Amino acid sequence: MNDTTARPASHQPTIVLVHGAFADSSSWNGVIEDLRQAGHRVLAPANPLRGLASDAAYLASVVKSVEGPVVLAGHSYGGAVISQAAAGEPKVKALVYIAAFIPEKGESALELSNKFPGSTLGSALHAVPFPLADGNTGTDLYIDPDKFHDQFAADVPKNITALMAATQRPIAASALEEGATDAAWHTVPSWSLVATADNNIPPASQRFMSERANAETVELDASHAVSVSHPHEVARLIQRAAENNR
Repeated sequence: MNDTTARPASHQPTIVLVHGAFADSSSWNGVIEDLRQAGHRVLAPANPLRGLASDAAYLASVVKSVEGPVVLAGHSYGGAVISQAAAGEPKVKALVYIAAFIPEKGESALELSNKFPGSTLGSALHAVPFPLADGNTGTDLYIDPDKFHDQFAADVPKNITALMAATQRPIAASALEEGATDAAWHTVPSWSLVATADNNIPPASQRFMSERANAETVELDASHAVSVSHPHEVARLIQRAAENNR
């Protein structure tokens, strides 16, 4: 877990940042710097990316370990994880979705990605089998490194996206197909950033989910990797959510 601890004021909530597929916690580094400057304690745990229920259960255990109020922010598939992990947890005061999935109960990330046209992710993926604990075989999904820049982070310099492609964490295909069992955005105040140049999750899908969740929404001309290309804008939205829920 990437625990970046500043000296927060007692009234400041802890910000927990959850990355999505094809990324890792370092994708939040620029955002973390701004949030720490604002006095927040920030946690950026590793999202296992193995299955929605198990990933959400892991995140819920992280939240329970935090003293005081929490704001959860999720990028991409991480949005589905925070929605489920926050259900029934009173210390979660706000949910922030960054170019993220905001599923209703029963919906999967794959279903929402295909709800509107625009995603080119499928043709950029590389599938790799991996062994499951029960002896069966699962499928990990990576973005082809040669396609990573244009697909995932077209507004990030290529020297940086080359590193991001090499260090990307795969997601189990089954995690993208797994339906949500909870949707905390029904009861927890929500914010959303729509990335209008996103090639992974169609902007139309992001708008649909944001409106349905009654989220306070901003739009930014950015790729899916908006937390890397526009960390200050992402941090400002998260701070707005935190300040509204002190």
